[in-house]
Amino acid sequence: MAGLISDFGGPLPLEHDSRGRPADVYGALLRSITGQQLSVKAARAIYGRLIERFGGRPPTPREILEDDPAELKTAAGLSRAKVNSLRSLAEHVLDGELQLDALHELDDAEAIRELVAVKGIGEWTAHMFLMFTLHREDILATGDAGIRNAIMRAYGLETPPDAAAMTEIAEPWRPYRTRACLYLWRSLDNEPV
Repeated sequence: MAGLISDFGGPLPLEHDSRGRPADVYGALLRSITGQQLSVKAARAIYGRLIERFGGRPPTPREILEDDPAELKTAAGLSRAKVNSLRSLAEHVLDGELQLDALHELDDAEAIRELVAVKGIGEWTAHMFLMFTLHREDILATGDAGIRNAIMRAYGLETPPDAAAMTEIAEPWRPYRTRACLYLWRSLDNEPV
């Protein structure tokens, strides 16, 4: 890690909104779900069509549930699974199972448990949400292929490490594993200063 820090000329700033995530918690989760497993460009386009459908703003949970799923799928270019995930998020918020205002008060593990209870939000999405929306400083994105590959390259491993090996390697990075992930992602671009 010291080598990466040196390669990039010292501390990197936390990139609070590097992927166009809305500032509000619900909007950020909508954006995260729509962008899962897509390129940044495709994710932005689909999220743009989603908010365009609702007057240029993120739809409320009620609006998601009142919208026709087939029409929402077609208009925004969403898969059926993502429409179902957006609806699950809306249901969890409206029935109080997911209390968005309380997420910032929970520790990392509790917040992840709350988030992954929503259909379509997995550990990777929860990690990205904690890093870039809740601005948590000690998140290790163990499910991120880029982080796995960057660790493999930086540490001279023959294969990408599994979650347990990543956790062991990253132990010395505590309590700043989020920032370490930023260096690792940046290293994949091969753009040291």
